[in-house]
Amino acid sequence: MTLLTTLLAFAVAIGVLVVFHELGHYSVARLCGVKVLRFSVGFGVPLFKWTMGRDRTEWAVCALPLGGYVKMLDERDETQIVAPEDRARAFNQQSVYKRFAIVAAGPVANFLLAIALYAGLNLAGVTEPIARIAPPAAGTLAARAGMSGGELITGVRENGGSPDEAVGDEAPVRSWEDLRWRLVDPVIDGQRVTLVARTRDGRAEFMLDAAGQHFDADGEQDFMQRLGLVPSARVKVGQLMAGGAAGLAGLRVGDEITAIDGSPVGSAKALVDAVRAHPGKPMTLTVRRDGALRNMTLTPSAEVDPAEAGGARVGKIGAALASQVDTVTVRYGLFEAIGRGAQRTWDVTAFSVRMFGKMITGQASLKNLSGPVTIADYAGRSARLGLDYFVAFLALVSISLGVLNLLPIPVLDGGYLLYYAVEAITGRAVSERWQSALQRVGIVCILALSAVALFNDLSKLLH
Repeated sequence: MTLLTTLLAFAVAIGVLVVFHELGHYSVARLCGVKVLRFSVGFGVPLFKWTMGRDRTEWAVCALPLGGYVKMLDERDETQIVAPEDRARAFNQQSVYKRFAIVAAGPVANFLLAIALYAGLNLAGVTEPIARIAPPAAGTLAARAGMSGGELITGVRENGGSPDEAVGDEAPVRSWEDLRWRLVDPVIDGQRVTLVARTRDGRAEFMLDAAGQHFDADGEQDFMQRLGLVPSARVKVGQLMAGGAAGLAGLRVGDEITAIDGSPVGSAKALVDAVRAHPGKPMTLTVRRDGALRNMTLTPSAEVDPAEAGGARVGKIGAALASQVDTVTVRYGLFEAIGRGAQRTWDVTAFSVRMFGKMITGQASLKNLSGPVTIADYAGRSARLGLDYFVAFLALVSISLGVLNLLPIPVLDGGYLLYYAVEAITGRAVSERWQSALQRVGIVCILALSAVALFNDLSKLLH
C-alpha cells in the first residue's frame, strides 16, 4: 500500500508540474501567433492522443512520464513541411523577443503555480508546530546562546558583521516553518541572528552566532538540528511493560514527563538518551497527571545493548513513549496570502540558486542534488501526511523545476534564453554550428548532473 501511494503521488506530482510547465510554453506561443503541432505529457509511445482546436493540435499522454514538450511549427525542423500560408506562424519566424517570451513562459508557469499553491495553503490555513524550542544539545549554537528549552520564538532579527549591528526590523514568527525560513538564509551565509522569545520570565533575546560556521543544508542532518533548534514536544507514556522500572515506580499510561532530575524534557529522544545514560542509577522524573505535578524516583534497569561497542550496558525503564507537539493553525486573508505565497516562492527560488552556486564553487555538498527516487519518496511521504503537506511539496518541486530549467545549460530553457539574449544584444542569431556544439556540451552536463543525483538517491536508499 505504501509503495502504491508513493507511485501514485509521484505520478500526480510529475503530471501536474509537467502540464503547467508546458501550458506556459503553449499559451504564450498561441498568444504570439505560433502554430502548435503537438502538446505531449511524457515521451515515447503515446498511450492516449486526440486533436483539438482550429490548428488541430495533437494532445498526447505518453509512456515515459518524466517530462513533456510542446512541438511548434518550425522551418528548421526537416521533418516538417511548412505551407506558404503558415510560414508567418513558424516559431523561427518570430522576433527574438517573442521567442524569448515563449521559452521563458515554461519556468514562469512553474513559479506562478508555486505562488498559487502557497497562497491557497495560506488562505485555507495550515496547521504547523509552534516555534517552541526543546532543550538544545550541548555545544550547539542555541545552547551557547543561553537557551535551555521552553522558549517560544516570536521574532527574528538579523545582525550584520558585529553582534551589535542590527540589519532590518524584527521579522515576526508565527510557526516553526516561519522560524525555519527566517533562519535559513542568514545561517547558511554565516551571519549572526537574534531570536526574540517569550520565556517563563518574560521577553528575552538570544543571539545565534553562525559566523565562521559551515551549514550547507546537505541533507545529512537538518541545519535546524545542528543549530540546536528542535520543536518542543510533550512526552507521554504510551505503554508500560510488565515488571519494568516505570510501572514499578507508579507511572501510568497518559502521564506526561516534564523533567528529569529537574532538567526540562522537550522530546522523547532526550528522555530516552537520559534513561540510557543512567543504567542502574536512580533518577527523578517530574510527571504531570490530571493537571498536577509530582515527582517519581525510579532506577532504570541495566541491560546490554548489542548496538553499543563492547556490549556496554544502557538504562531501560520498560515504557513506550509518545510525543505530542503543540500546533497552531496559520491562516491569512486573500491579499496577504498571495503576497506571502509570492514571498515564499521568491525565498525558495533565491535559496535554490544560491545553493546551486555554492555546489559549483565547492562551498556546499553535491549531496543536495536529488533525483526521481528521492522525489518519489517525498511525494509518497507528503501524500500520507495529508493534502496540505502534498500541496506544499508540489509547490517546492515546481520551484525546483523552474530554477532547473532556467540554468544556462544548452538543451534546457535557460540555454535557449542565453542564445536569444546574445541575439538581442548583438543583432545576430547564434549560428547553427555553435548551437550544435553547445548542445553536446549541455547533454554532457545534464548526464553528469543526473548521474550525481541518481548516485545520491541510491546512497540514501541503501543507507
